[in-house]
Amino acid sequence: MNNVRDGGCLCGKIRYRADGPVRWSGHCHCRLCQRASGAPLVTWFTVDAGDFAFTAGSPQRYRSSEKGERTFCGDCGTPLTFRHDDSAQDVDITAASLDDPDNVAPTVNVHTVSRRRFLHGFDETLPSYRDGSES
Repeated sequence: MNNVRDGGCLCGKIRYRADGPVRWSGHCHCRLCQRASGAPLVTWFTVDAGDFAFTAGSPQRYRSSEKGERTFCGDCGTPLTFRHDDSAQDVDITAASLDDPDNVAPTVNVHTVSRRRFLHGFDETLPSYRDGSES
């Protein structure tokens, strides 16, 4: 099975490759993701940090919280990745920035406490967690 997933930003200056199995995928409804993307949710997938590399260009980095850093294209603004200090072994990648976004299917909704009301009924077949975790 081929685990190689390529993607990049809107303008094409930043490219990346995720070359390993997807360990997690889901729709994040948190306010940080909403504000960073300008969208009601962001669909992410997670791979081991060692299975991810930027292959062209250098993204800008933004510390969006005390424990997290996001990357994005400094030219077109496309959100690309998120890294949490407590999970240095992981890299979260925006599924919509993949060349083939249908390559990764979300399996969960997280931070639904911030879900926008107009998304009522959105993907309710998936498990949902108000704070981002099952516990």
